[in-house]
Amino acid sequence: MYWKKLSHDKITTRVDEALSENMSYKTKKILGIPASYLDEEQFYDDAPFLENSPFMKTLIANPNHIGCHTLGEEAEPFFKGTQKIEKELIDLCAEEILGGRKAEQDGYVAPGGTEANIQALWIYRNYFLKKHNARLDEIRVVYSKDSHYSMPKGANILNIKSIVLDVDDSARMIVQEDLASKITEAQKEGVKYFILVMNMSTTMFGSVDDILRVTDYFEINNLNYKVHVDGAFGGFIYPFTNENSSYSFKNKRITSFTLDGHKMLQSPYGTGVFLIRKGFMEYALTEEASYVQGKDYTICGSRSGANAIALWMILKTHGSDGLKVKMRNLSDKATSLCNRLKKLGVEYYHNPFINIVAIRGKYITPKLATKFSLVPDTHLATPNWYKIVVMDHVKQGVLDEFVLDLNKFN
Repeated sequence: MYWKKLSHDKITTRVDEALSENMSYKTKKILGIPASYLDEEQFYDDAPFLENSPFMKTLIANPNHIGCHTLGEEAEPFFKGTQKIEKELIDLCAEEILGGRKAEQDGYVAPGGTEANIQALWIYRNYFLKKHNARLDEIRVVYSKDSHYSMPKGANILNIKSIVLDVDDSARMIVQEDLASKITEAQKEGVKYFILVMNMSTTMFGSVDDILRVTDYFEINNLNYKVHVDGAFGGFIYPFTNENSSYSFKNKRITSFTLDGHKMLQSPYGTGVFLIRKGFMEYALTEEASYVQGKDYTICGSRSGANAIALWMILKTHGSDGLKVKMRNLSDKATSLCNRLKKLGVEYYHNPFINIVAIRGKYITPKLATKFSLVPDTHLATPNWYKIVVMDHVKQGVLDEFVLDLNKFN
């Protein structure tokens, strides 16, 4: 993993060049596009600060990045400049962060991790339907009970049933016996195809599924399956903190990933990333979108090119070395908090490569939870866990105050 950082001037120049390749609503004769630059009553394109604000400048120019720009097909020509930056971003994420081979992955910047996860389920459902002539009732989505709610949401939208796996209450790992039991039962019901979702950090705990152990079961039993990795939280920290991770495109059992920039990269909302090996995006082709040059393969259709620019700018501002330092500092700070919790006898869960610390609910009073804005595992009953996410804004003094209060309240 390596890419060099760029100065603000170089980033600004690169974005300006991309915008100059796009067709301008102000200077070109554009009659057929059902869009324009942002409303001038609210968004001023002559504000002096825009000269040094490439993201804001792109936002006001309002490029549409509809479609998937890594496929090599001729796309809409109106915004080809900023679309090139999105392709560069996708290549960087797939090849440098996740170890993929050059030009062997496709992807796009999605509105968020939820859509990216559902995009994967949609592709694999269609893959099994078209490639294997499967019936819907022969397909299952398999994921742990700690997985993000976008899995049941996606299964519901796509009319696929789910297999939800139990996890160990302390280790937060998938229970192997439950996996074997539920898959065997599904096979007895006629299920032949499995969409397996593995977590590169769950949202609540920061737990990382044992992908080798779980996929070994599918391999040993000769099951027909595809693996999608939900790295919406972990995708922009785990590869930087764990150099020996099995979560990369080097692992041939993995076909796709979700990443989400608005978490660890602190990019604007709307900066999810979907990545998949070449040869699979075609299963999401909407042929009816014939008026779109380059066709459409995404759930969302039209999407802002400014979000891709924002992600690219952040990655290029820090460079790979800068992000390694940043992410390791955050995970180290979380580990330091855990060492203090251990001295207090407080039960917690923490993956050493992730910046989430989940604390047993019995140690957290409502007053403490409110004071420090802790997030519970449920709002519908008495919480079993509360989580702390050691983000960039979390200062050591606040963590110190939390530990003092935790000790006092207990």
